[in-house]
Amino acid sequence: MADHFGRPAGAKRKGTKKRAAKGSGGKGRGRLEGHKNIPKAEDRPYHPAHKRKLAAQARAAQVAAAAPKLKASLQIKAGHELVAGRNPVAEAVAAGIPYSRVFMVGALAHDERVVSVARAATAAGVPIVEVTRGELDMIAGGSAHQGIALEVLPYEYVSALDLVDIAQQHSERPGLIVALDSVTDPHNLGAAIRSASAFQADGVLITERRSASVNATVWKVSAGALARVPVARETNLVLTLKELKKQGYFVVGLAGEAEAVPIAELSLASEPLVLVTGSEGNGLSRLVRETCDQIAAIPIASQMESLNAAVATGIALYQVDQLRAR
Repeated sequence: MADHFGRPAGAKRKGTKKRAAKGSGGKGRGRLEGHKNIPKAEDRPYHPAHKRKLAAQARAAQVAAAAPKLKASLQIKAGHELVAGRNPVAEAVAAGIPYSRVFMVGALAHDERVVSVARAATAAGVPIVEVTRGELDMIAGGSAHQGIALEVLPYEYVSALDLVDIAQQHSERPGLIVALDSVTDPHNLGAAIRSASAFQADGVLITERRSASVNATVWKVSAGALARVPVARETNLVLTLKELKKQGYFVVGLAGEAEAVPIAELSLASEPLVLVTGSEGNGLSRLVRETCDQIAAIPIASQMESLNAAVATGIALYQVDQLRAR
């Protein structure tokens, strides 16, 4: 007996859905194991990529060999730094970084950033030196210069006692110096200088060794604050802190110890202060800690071990400023 479709009774229609494909069950897993140790294309002597690699290395060697002679011919002095790239150069000029010359590839007058730099240099009486792209490649050390570079002058540091003299010119408030103990990141130094400017510190104290120095990165991160806040650099931080104590300053170190005084309860805030921040990894060094008159802490959540050095400096300066305003 057939149904109304003409199929025999009891017949079933075949399914139209696709069934899962049959896998290998891992049988082909090891087929490519023999290809694991094949060297990269650029490391195979017969491959075109290897020839391109050798050519690039040869060009780099030529640039490295010619760069000193070119720098000498362009009279780029030792200690001067080059900031390269259209955005970095424009930002450096806007931040007020002292510079002695602008190196520029011709035919860049259409770029607004280059035009603004050229105008600023002309207004300041700074020479603009036209160079070729190849020459700029050499003096910029292979960085992406985009046709323009800035010759930045070495920073002129002051002494710790100069900061004391600066503080005495502001008799309406006690002296305030920020000291950085082995803070090596220039971004942290720049941010600390920016905070020092925001909360009326008289200056920042760093050391000659194991410390970030003022460079183009510090200038940019400080957002122009470096033009207002002097940086003192001394050989020995402990001896300098002791000398500042003789000048009437109290030294307060920042640390996260349980027995430390909360920074918001600092009783010395109304006195001339040196606020010392240690490095993120090791904090305050032992001798610096022993030189401190008091250790202060910034209370933070228990799941966090410590704060970034620049962040801790900014918070501590804010708290001191608030205490002095009372």
